[in-house]
Amino acid sequence: MFNIVLYQPEIPANTGNIGRTCVATGSRLHLIGPLGFQITDKQIKRAGLDYWPHLDYIEYDGWKDFQEKNAGVKIYMATTKGPRRYCDVHFEPDSYIMFGRESAGIPEKILYEYRDTAIRIPMNPEIRSLNLGNSVAIVLYEALRQNGFRGMQFAGKMAEEGWIPN
Repeated sequence: MFNIVLYQPEIPANTGNIGRTCVATGSRLHLIGPLGFQITDKQIKRAGLDYWPHLDYIEYDGWKDFQEKNAGVKIYMATTKGPRRYCDVHFEPDSYIMFGRESAGIPEKILYEYRDTAIRIPMNPEIRSLNLGNSVAIVLYEALRQNGFRGMQFAGKMAEEGWIPN
């Protein structure tokens, strides 16, 4: 199981979308507070649709609380400051992948501590960053691909009903 970590997320709709992605991929969502919204916010539920009750998630009071409860785990830091592309590292099946606040990213003090596992998504140099939900999906699906999409459905209705030509 992959672990998606959001450091002090600010926009409830992004967190709702990410929660839905976590349910779809069998990943656990870790929310490091303080959050910029209430976990019961309607925008979270709207973005997460009816999947939110199925989400495996844990809330933390802050970075120190997260570190204490997850001591010794390998954490990849997704940041625009990362020296390596996300597709150039190998994600272990139980990896933690952390993303920062929408407005400020992951604090540099934390990034420095984890500089060996800092990764980035390549993008046009005129763009500061991608949407948080998109960034999570890009990196998480690469991690899943590297691990053979273990436990995921491979064929849809077209294949099951013989729609695909020989």
